[in-house]
Amino acid sequence: MPHADFVHLRVHSAYSLSEGAIHVKDLVSLSRDAGMPAVAVTDTNNIFGALEFSAAAAKAGVQPIIGCQLRIITDIEDPGGTMVFLVQSDVGYRNLLKLLSHAYLQAEDAHDPCIPLAVLEAHAAGLIAFTGGPAGPLGRHLRDGQMPAAETWLKRIKGIFADRLYMEIQRHGLSQEDQTEGAFLDLAYAHDIPLIATNEVFFATRDMHEAHDALICIAESAYLSQTERRQLTPEHYFKPAAEMRAIFEDLPEAADNTLVVAKRCAFMVEPIAPILPPY
Repeated sequence: MPHADFVHLRVHSAYSLSEGAIHVKDLVSLSRDAGMPAVAVTDTNNIFGALEFSAAAAKAGVQPIIGCQLRIITDIEDPGGTMVFLVQSDVGYRNLLKLLSHAYLQAEDAHDPCIPLAVLEAHAAGLIAFTGGPAGPLGRHLRDGQMPAAETWLKRIKGIFADRLYMEIQRHGLSQEDQTEGAFLDLAYAHDIPLIATNEVFFATRDMHEAHDALICIAESAYLSQTERRQLTPEHYFKPAAEMRAIFEDLPEAADNTLVVAKRCAFMVEPIAPILPPY
């Protein structure tokens, strides 16, 4: 049976605490039922679900892709932006563990973990990187009207990841996506960076948006009636491949590359016996 021609590579499970609303096993079922041969879990600032996800996906015949969303900064004064990193190999997995350890143990505020670009450069082997869409460091420069700084940053991050860097394009209907997409495409073609289409998934179906919005309010001690608060769109759900293909009809290579990236990732977390001291 032919598989779907798109896979989701930016998904928040319930391990994205007070943010994601899809249990790992449900995510695997969604992927299998949609005919997707692979799926990535990219929780915010953690890989708590990596072992559970790997086991459930392998059992269901779906390729698990381990990833994480992290905030990257250039210096202490830089607000930076979030990027996604996917594990290609055991080396990449161990480097991702080192990045997470640094984010929590070396950052000034453990409640707001981040990774300096220099630390990322030292632990980039075995990882695939997405530029992060409008909320990434590149997108933030562009939204601030700083094209020279954006291009300088892009050259540096490409110097770190080379052919393992992808220009992330998102279409949730947000104004900041419209504001940055043209520049993303121009920069990608100018610097020979392949495109990748993502839909940042937080919940399973469109009709879960209202309940998920309440979850975000609880997490931020906010009220639904407030306008100045974090809000996601009804489009942040697990869309079928055909819908994603229709959304990116004018950029088929961006959807094609989701399968390319899945093929480049060949790692899953294996269970190990407890390591106990001799007694």
